Amino acid sequence: MKFDEFGFDPRLLEGIEAIGYQAATPIQEKAIPFIMQGRDIIGSAQTGTGKTAAFLLPIIHKIITSEHHDHIKAMIIVPTRELATQIDQQMEGFSYFTPVSSIAVYGGTDGISFGNEKQSLTEGVDVVICTPGRMIAHLNQGYTDLSHLTHLVLDEADRMLDMGFYDDIMQIISYMPKNRQNLMFSATMPVQIRQLAQKILHEPEEVSIALAKPSEKVLQLAYVIYRSQKVPLVLHLLASEKLGSVLVFCSTKISAKQLCRELKQKGIKAEDIHSDLDQKKREEVLLDFRNRKINVLVATDILSRGIDVEDIDMVINYDVPNDGEDYIHRIGRTARVEADGIAITLISPEEQQKFSEIEKLLGEEVHKSIVPQVFGECPEYDPKKNKPKPQFGRKPSGNQRRRGRRP
Repeated sequence: MKFDEFGFDPRLLEGIEAIGYQAATPIQEKAIPFIMQGRDIIGSAQTGTGKTAAFLLPIIHKIITSEHHDHIKAMIIVPTRELATQIDQQMEGFSYFTPVSSIAVYGGTDGISFGNEKQSLTEGVDVVICTPGRMIAHLNQGYTDLSHLTHLVLDEADRMLDMGFYDDIMQIISYMPKNRQNLMFSATMPVQIRQLAQKILHEPEEVSIALAKPSEKVLQLAYVIYRSQKVPLVLHLLASEKLGSVLVFCSTKISAKQLCRELKQKGIKAEDIHSDLDQKKREEVLLDFRNRKINVLVATDILSRGIDVEDIDMVINYDVPNDGEDYIHRIGRTARVEADGIAITLISPEEQQKFSEIEKLLGEEVHKSIVPQVFGECPEYDPKKNKPKPQFGRKPSGNQRRRGRRP
């Protein structure tokens, strides 16, 4: 389906054409007509399917064709600053030939940025893309008027609930008029998401595309090794492949820093990115990665959903992800659009049961590659035998996790 078949304003179509978009993706074909009709939506779609354009384009069209006043008309709430920045960049491209304005509002910036956000919110920017904590900081000061808002989008809703943002989301919504269009997008649909949808959405249409399934263009491989063999194997993989860009995921900041240090010592152009870096530095590192100034980016899960970099040749899971959802989002960074890609997971004995659960979600086993003999003896893959030792102590509650977050 072509974009000129949706009935978009000519100025919006000009922006779509300038970006190079031609045919709509399945999620766009399903969601856009409902949004244009003013219906609420609960949607699930795999990363890289064009979900962002599915809600941005009809919202921009509706703002263009409505009476223009200096009020906030749409708010898109997201879990991370990286995702807020990514959506704002797409927003700027689509709306380039239109009078629609937007701003990304997120924490981790200086006082000048907060002041610029305050000015835009006070004057009435059309579309606000925000993280929950920063938006509440502005709302608490009393100058942000949401009484004329007509569109609310919750993107990566499952991720926001995992991060403990439920109370923040409900607090932000309390400032909005009840008569509005609500769009909720989530990679998975657990019970909590269904409950949130019942509170926020009104008779929503359900739109689902390839829920929780990796792209068939991703070649998934795994190596069963000891933890001490992980760094040498990563070095071997990077040396044996002529790769333009590689994204390596670690589960902790400490792990990411240590691995990046090891790679640099071997002469590899690598940088690490995680929540310890300020926003400016993170943007610089991402820009260098996009421009191929660095070949290897070592990241924590902060980037599994927010990064927007084309042509990533390989994703390496240095640490096994915590769950299947994170696994799918990590490997979804490669093989985007029409490209092929490779996703490799390194599995230590204590991670075998965790990876076995991921395979159950996938509905198939991931091929276990043979480790070169030079690395010595390796463990067998036996998840039932290699169960992790029980951890003592209580798991923090949602509120405890939320107080410790960095939006």
